[in-house]
Amino acid sequence: TFFENGENLSVIRQMIDSGVTPTSASKKVGGIFSGKNFVFTGTLSRFSRDEARKLVEDQGGNVVGSVSKKTDYVVAGDEAGSKLAKARGLGVAVLGEDEFLALLEAPQ
Repeated sequence: TFFENGENLSVIRQMIDSGVTPTSASKKVGGIFSGKNFVFTGTLSRFSRDEARKLVEDQGGNVVGSVSKKTDYVVAGDEAGSKLAKARGLGVAVLGEDEFLALLEAPQ
């Protein structure tokens, strides 16, 4: 495994000696999107993909790369393609950017 490899351990030691402090990513518990899976497709005009991901994760949700039965919402921007078609075929809720923002701003 990664931590059994001597070279990897050496790099980690060097990083720690240089002042790097490893931390684990903390996942927000709770929030309006708690436990919900989102997929973004097409070109988003109001924010970047990274900004959209942060908005979802800050509210306890997950952003995944592909549409499945476990997907709760697909947010479709301009020129959305196969992910949008798959979402519709599976009956997954499809939101435009305005609807996504309205969900974020809705009273909890």
